[in-house]
Amino acid sequence: MSTSQVYLKELAQEKPTADDDPPPRRRLDLWMLAGIAIAVIATVAGIAATGVNVAYFFQPTGVLIVLGGTLGVMIITTPRAALGHSVRRVAELFSSVSVNREDLIEEIVSYTRLVRTKGLYALEPLVARSSNPFLAESLLLAMDVRERGELQTALESKLRLKERQGEADAKILEVAGGFAPTIGVLGTVVGLIHVLRQFSTPSAVAYGVGTAFVSTIYGLALANMVLLPAAHRIRARVAEEFETQELIMEGVLCLFDKIHPSLVRQRLRCFLRQWPVEDNTALNSASTAAAR
Repeated sequence: MSTSQVYLKELAQEKPTADDDPPPRRRLDLWMLAGIAIAVIATVAGIAATGVNVAYFFQPTGVLIVLGGTLGVMIITTPRAALGHSVRRVAELFSSVSVNREDLIEEIVSYTRLVRTKGLYALEPLVARSSNPFLAESLLLAMDVRERGELQTALESKLRLKERQGEADAKILEVAGGFAPTIGVLGTVVGLIHVLRQFSTPSAVAYGVGTAFVSTIYGLALANMVLLPAAHRIRARVAEEFETQELIMEGVLCLFDKIHPSLVRQRLRCFLRQWPVEDNTALNSASTAAAR
């Protein structure tokens, strides 16, 4: 008995229940946390290298103007529901669900073998045990439709909708990142106005000018170290999920067409990121020639 047949047999023997289907396990994204740590440490070290006390840059007035103004702009430009989706998307950036595409391909190939021998409806007791939620949805949809065109249209619509939602969440942060520096300049202008009221005291003027420009630093830091990187991170995460969902869509369409499992595996392996064989051969040849 092949490995895939054993896998299917074990799944069929397990009784799917609501308690047996926990949500996909999310892990803390250490790579993102490392990036945040590097950015913060480099900024603080750069400030310390100038000889200026780091505490000098903690100005409550600038924080209030920049953070409050940026939040207000986000509320003005974004509907409440969309803003809530964007906040949840940012919270999800700190954790990730690891997807092994090779295991996913083998799972789809196993389903293909079962469909070729017992028919499409033989998958019904196995859908609840699928490793990927989108795969489970796609399999259920494949059992509901009668024509391939309907299945492909429905799956493509789901993919386009998920991509648009991710782009909308990223766009909200991108727009806020465009306003944050300008609001920082506004805080600087407010600080300068306050300085001009004390123009008769030169020492107070010098200190006040430096304090006023802290708001500009806040605006630039909020835009270029928080909002815009988060927007790009959301787009990268959406692109990665889109590739995985495209793999699933292609596999389910192959399953619906009852294509031979070997051909299914060959087609789905195109979604794996690998060095082309020709490039590896060329590199090995170049290394051998250099050694000689």
